[in-house]
Amino acid sequence: MQHAITRAPDERVNWVSSIPFFIIHLLPFAAIFTGVKMIDVATCIFLYYIRMFFVTAGYHRYFAHRSYKMGRVMQFIMAFGATTAMQKGPLWWAAHHRNHHKYSDTPQDVHSPQKGFWWSHVGWILCDKYSDTEVDQIQDFAKYPELRWLNKYNWVGPWLLGAVVFLTLGASGLFIGFFLSTVLLWHGTFIVNSLAHVFGRRRFVTLDTSRNSFLISLFTCGEGWHNNHHYYQSSAKQGFFWWEFDPSYYVLKSLSWVGLVSDLRKPPQRALYKERIKEGNFDLGMFGAQWAKATQALSQAQKHAQEFAGAKKRAVDGFVDSAKKTADDLALMAQSKKSPPLGLQED
Repeated sequence: MQHAITRAPDERVNWVSSIPFFIIHLLPFAAIFTGVKMIDVATCIFLYYIRMFFVTAGYHRYFAHRSYKMGRVMQFIMAFGATTAMQKGPLWWAAHHRNHHKYSDTPQDVHSPQKGFWWSHVGWILCDKYSDTEVDQIQDFAKYPELRWLNKYNWVGPWLLGAVVFLTLGASGLFIGFFLSTVLLWHGTFIVNSLAHVFGRRRFVTLDTSRNSFLISLFTCGEGWHNNHHYYQSSAKQGFFWWEFDPSYYVLKSLSWVGLVSDLRKPPQRALYKERIKEGNFDLGMFGAQWAKATQALSQAQKHAQEFAGAKKRAVDGFVDSAKKTADDLALMAQSKKSPPLGLQED
């Protein structure tokens, strides 16, 4: 299957280093031997959404986009809570996300959906190319030693959480409450990269293919309003209108009432009604994506035509060479028949 953007050779999955990722996907099945209690399921749902909040409100809206403010202690708590989601450290996560917005849907985008669903969903995480933290992209937060420590030892949070779950709920709680919620959380986060650029509706003109989806928002605490977000990236509120479900913002708003966060940014009222596609504004993002696919299709068609022409030319050349050889053979045979016997040749 051809994609608008092809992957580079160094964007191959490292299957060896990815073994732990796949093993964790299998661990919930161990509950077959331990049984599953209702408290395990409740813990799974709770840990899914509480950690999704830390990822969306912390890693995404705060560290990647600085859409609100909070003190240094609260900043550390938000970062530590997000590390329990097992999505690496705050500096790594935010730096790569800033790259995504800088180069959305282009070859430089770390998880461009133009490279295919598998790549944008999880493939980019499993290759070696993006394993390091791009510190130059996140210097504003890299200056804090506690964040650098969390980024380096990002396994501390999930290990502690897993230990607490095991000690309180036993093995079944560990397999279902912790590991299953972690796997679901991974893919709940990943669908924003893979599906929110191909599934849903576009309201605003952007240079990418971002979409809005209520369904994705249900599983991602409001991250499904992705076209809104790409249109006005510095907003802490991604559900711009009252009917757009955005629980991460509701929690942040509640935290602002008690002074734990402040200066929650929102788009100005005038921005909500500008650059709307339905009002006739030209959709540059979708045009660019379709143009890229069209040019690739034309390039492939030209390549196939050249290959066909080359094959046809080789066939004709082969036929001509064969005919020439046959003609030469016939000429030699005719000449040998006309020649007199050796004993009767004249001097």
